[in-house]
Amino acid sequence: MRLPTISSLYGRIFAIFWFTMLLVLVAVLALPHLDPRQPHTITKDHLQRIQTVTQVIEQRFAQAPNLTYVLNQFKKRDHHPDRPEFYLTDLEGNLVTRERGRQRRYLQNFISEMELTGAPQQKLYGKMMLAGPFPVTIANTDLLLYSAVKWDQPPPFLLQMFDRPFRLLLVVMLVSTPLLLWLAWALSQPARRLERAAKRVSKGEFVADPELEKGTSEFRQAGASFNQMVLAVNQMISGQQRLLSDISHELRSPLTRLRMANALAKRKQGTSDELSRIDTEAERLEAMISELLELSRMQVDSHQVREIHSAKNLWEALLGDAQFEAEQCDKTLSYQAPPDSQINGNPNLLMSALENIVRNAIHYSQSQITVSFETNKQHIEIRVDDDGEGVPDQELADIFKPFYRVSTARDRHSGGAGLGLAITESAIRQHNGTIVATRSPLGGLQVTITLPTT
Repeated sequence: MRLPTISSLYGRIFAIFWFTMLLVLVAVLALPHLDPRQPHTITKDHLQRIQTVTQVIEQRFAQAPNLTYVLNQFKKRDHHPDRPEFYLTDLEGNLVTRERGRQRRYLQNFISEMELTGAPQQKLYGKMMLAGPFPVTIANTDLLLYSAVKWDQPPPFLLQMFDRPFRLLLVVMLVSTPLLLWLAWALSQPARRLERAAKRVSKGEFVADPELEKGTSEFRQAGASFNQMVLAVNQMISGQQRLLSDISHELRSPLTRLRMANALAKRKQGTSDELSRIDTEAERLEAMISELLELSRMQVDSHQVREIHSAKNLWEALLGDAQFEAEQCDKTLSYQAPPDSQINGNPNLLMSALENIVRNAIHYSQSQITVSFETNKQHIEIRVDDDGEGVPDQELADIFKPFYRVSTARDRHSGGAGLGLAITESAIRQHNGTIVATRSPLGGLQVTITLPTT
């Protein structure tokens, strides 16, 4: 197993994990030392004050006649809340002063925790800070002196945090949250860039994105591979386009010669059913080649021109022209005004898709065609209905397949190659939309196109 590096995702996760663990460990080990209710070294200023008072007491009572006299002098002192109190024990830690209640319990607990021959320390009991022991000689007797002063610090919140482990854990979590958020951000940003690039490819935009090759080494490698894939797909599609273009030109050349030979035969021998049949099939073959080339070009080039247009700008003029064309055929086309919804795509393909559907409806309807629009925040839906013969229910899902011919008279009399709806379906699909055919309330065919809006 290779060692992690900070430039890799593996290394960053490892480093953040151990750094967070180090913070927790430091908090667990260091914070208790800040708790004044644990024995601590006396601060320098406080220690100097106590030592000064201790020297004064020792000088005053060093030659006292007996210890009882000294204790009586201690009792006669005026007690002030801010003035330190002093207590005496023998060298074995037994109290000499006669204290009762909580003070006696505090002193006994403090004395039991301290080393009688060690350095003086301090510890908080409630609001009383005890400090000691300080060796003194009073009344020709070696004793230990302890100091008690009123203590208003530390802040209550710190004490509550020490008393409640859940709060301590919460503080540690809050401290580590920025690091974890940074880690989550560092992980999500390259992934989101890759997601956006994948969405662009799904919409037919085969464009390499240099931003994908930034971030940790794993994401840089993934981004570079993704860009290489996009470029490879572009090259493959371009090669396919060139191949189809070459094939179409090669097919059109003998087809043109065939039609010229047929025209010469008609001129020499006169018109016949056989020659007319050859000419008809040649025209059909040429139309089929043109539609195949259009379908291929649409599948290849749709991603190269992407613009944002409103549905009104795309289709309003087209529907006006279709309405005029329907009137020339003694049919009625009624439509709603397209909304102002914004659509991102190839404008020529979007217009061609709806035009194919509407002209198809005009061609196969008996007298009536309707075009309606519905919009929401994310999609626009276009419905085209006609009152023609329609399509059998079992064939509705197949009419968008290339070269599919419907079994009814709707398609038999058209003479088409079965590529018009396939071209439309390809254009809609490449714009991340859907197209569905159902039976229309008018009795014919209803085609519903759904496209995403921006």
